[in-house]
Amino acid sequence: GLVLGSGFQHALPHLQVTAELPYETIPGFPTPEVNGHAGRLIFGHWEGLPVAVLSGRAHYYEGWPLAAVTFPIAVLAALGITDLLLTNAAGGIHRCLRPGDFMCLSDHINFMPENPLRGAVPPGKNRFLDLSQVYSPQLNGLLRQAARRTKVRLRSGVYLAVAGPCYETPAEIRAFGRWGADAVGMSTAPEALVARQWGVSVAGLSCITNLAAGRSRSPISHAEVLATGERVRESARALLGAFIDLYEQKQ
Repeated sequence: GLVLGSGFQHALPHLQVTAELPYETIPGFPTPEVNGHAGRLIFGHWEGLPVAVLSGRAHYYEGWPLAAVTFPIAVLAALGITDLLLTNAAGGIHRCLRPGDFMCLSDHINFMPENPLRGAVPPGKNRFLDLSQVYSPQLNGLLRQAARRTKVRLRSGVYLAVAGPCYETPAEIRAFGRWGADAVGMSTAPEALVARQWGVSVAGLSCITNLAAGRSRSPISHAEVLATGERVRESARALLGAFIDLYEQKQ
């Protein structure tokens, strides 16, 4: 499974597509309203490997409860995916991160006000989920191999998830940095929790599209996020393609 977030919408590797469905035609799927999120479920093959792609995601800040935001992840898990790569756009907190860099998620800090596991528990699933290792070392290892193969600069770090939709203040960014966060964004952590509840292995990949508040004198805008994603689209496509290729070879 693959989730294409902001900065990755044009980075879909060249799959042999077998079916493509708009989210609005799928019962229970929330429809994204943010530029850069297509809102389409794509089924295809990569050299014989079946791949399911969520092109775009809905966000908590759009007004959706996290149960709705993460419902597509539960659907993919119910369809039988065993591994999931979550991608996103993020603001760089750590001084070594620059716009256009990529970051492999080693862990996350969930600063959202709601938990998608709250409420009824799916049959056979665990409410009290162990989060000692949310992101798979094996899948992260494949990401690093893919980065070396494609000569794409890839860092490893901690992602902090906030509710949004406003960007953070410089004081908040300084606090997040002291907590150990390397990048900040408005997604991914809830999806990772639901995937792990369903027993799906997870990897996370951020495109650093901007410097976090206080690191730059320029104001932050969504247009900057989209522009950076467009600038590195070929690198992102190459990185994702190499990752899927390496994954397919391991099967």
